[in-house]
Amino acid sequence: MSFFLDVILVDDARKVITGIAPAMPTENVPLAHSQNRILAEDTVPATDIPGFSRSVVDGYALLSSDTVGASESMPAMLTSRGRIQMGEEPDTAIQAGECIYVPTGGMLPEGADAVAMIEYCEVVGDEILVQRALAPGENWISRGEDFSTGDVLIPQGTKLSSRHCGVLAANGVADVTVSRQPIVGIISTGNELITIDKKPVAAQVRDANTYLCAGFVTDQGGIPRPYGIVRDDRDALHDALKTAVAECDIVLVSGGSSKDDRDMCADTVAGMGEVLVHGVAIAPGKPTIIGRAGKVPIIGLPGHPASAYVVLIALVADLLHRATGERAEQRTRTVVLAENVPSARGREDYIRMALEPDGARPLFGKSGLLNTLIRSQGLLRVPAEREGYETGDDVEVIVW
Repeated sequence: MSFFLDVILVDDARKVITGIAPAMPTENVPLAHSQNRILAEDTVPATDIPGFSRSVVDGYALLSSDTVGASESMPAMLTSRGRIQMGEEPDTAIQAGECIYVPTGGMLPEGADAVAMIEYCEVVGDEILVQRALAPGENWISRGEDFSTGDVLIPQGTKLSSRHCGVLAANGVADVTVSRQPIVGIISTGNELITIDKKPVAAQVRDANTYLCAGFVTDQGGIPRPYGIVRDDRDALHDALKTAVAECDIVLVSGGSSKDDRDMCADTVAGMGEVLVHGVAIAPGKPTIIGRAGKVPIIGLPGHPASAYVVLIALVADLLHRATGERAEQRTRTVVLAENVPSARGREDYIRMALEPDGARPLFGKSGLLNTLIRSQGLLRVPAEREGYETGDDVEVIVW
C-alpha cells in the first residue's frame, strides 16, 4: 500500500462534497418554531403591507400645498378637524385649509398628502399653526409601500432570523415551509480518548471533537447525534458507522484518517461504500476523507480539534448548506494585515487570526495547540496560488 495521500485541491474537494449532499425533504412548522430554519420556498405576501396609508409620526395630516412658504415667523394657519384614533378609519376627508391629528401608525384621511410633525406645530384654539413647509408624501407611507402583493417577501434558502419571523408575522404567515434539519452523526476515534468527565492519565486526552462538531452542526442548522468514542479497532468502527449511517443523513468521523499502516477510517468507509477523496491540499486538514455509504456522506476529519475545525469551515459547512438549500455566504471582514503571512504555493492555508486595533495578526503555533482557537477571531484563507501576504495588505478574514 502507498504511504502517500492522493491530494486534490480544495475547490475540487468542495465540488465532490457538495455533489454528494443529501437533499433534505420539506416540512411545515409553526412560525413560533421556525427561527434558524431554512426556508424551502419563496414567501409571497397575500396582501399589501401596510394595508392602508399611514402616518410615520405624531402630527397633523394636511395638504402640503397649504404649507408653501410656511416658517416659524410666518406659519400656515389651518383649521383643526379633531383627531384620528389608532385602529380607526377616518370618516372625513381633508379639504384645503384643514388638518387633523394623526398618531404614529394612524390611518391617513382621504385628501391629505403630508403630515406635519407636532414639534413644528402650535395649537391656538381650533387653529393649528404649522411652522415649516412640507412636500407631498412627507412623513407617511402609502398602502403596499413596504410589501406589495405578489412580490417575493423572503426568498427560498434564507435562514430565518427573528427579523424574518417578525416580517412573516406582519404578513399573517402562521406556518412556514422549511427544509428538514439534517441529522449528523458524530464519531470520535482513538485509543487515547476518554470522556470529558474523566481525568486524563498518562497519554490520555479528553474527547473535544464530539463537542466541537456538535456545536458546529447546531450552528449550521443541523441536529447532532453523537455516538461516543470508538477505539482504534476496525470492527468497532465498522459497527459504529453502520449504526450511524442507518440513523443519520451525514456522518462525521474524527481521527483515524492519516495515511499510515492503519488507515482505519478510509478502509472502513471503502468497505461500506466508497472513498471519493483521501487528501486535500489544505493546511491544516490534509488527511481529510470524503466518502459515502449508500446515499449518506461520511467525512473523515483530522483528530486534532483545531485542524478539524478548519475542515468544518472550509468544506463541511458547504455540505450542510447544500443539503438544506441554504443560500449562505461566509461572514468576512476586510482588515489590514499587521504582520507577514508566509504560505507554501500549491496548498490552501487557513491561518488563525487575531483582530487587533492595529490590524490582523496571524497566530502561528504548533499544530497540536488549542489556545489559538480561543485567542483568534477568525481565519485568513491563503489561496493555493499565493505564497502568502505581506504587512499592509488588505485581506479578508472569515470571522467566527
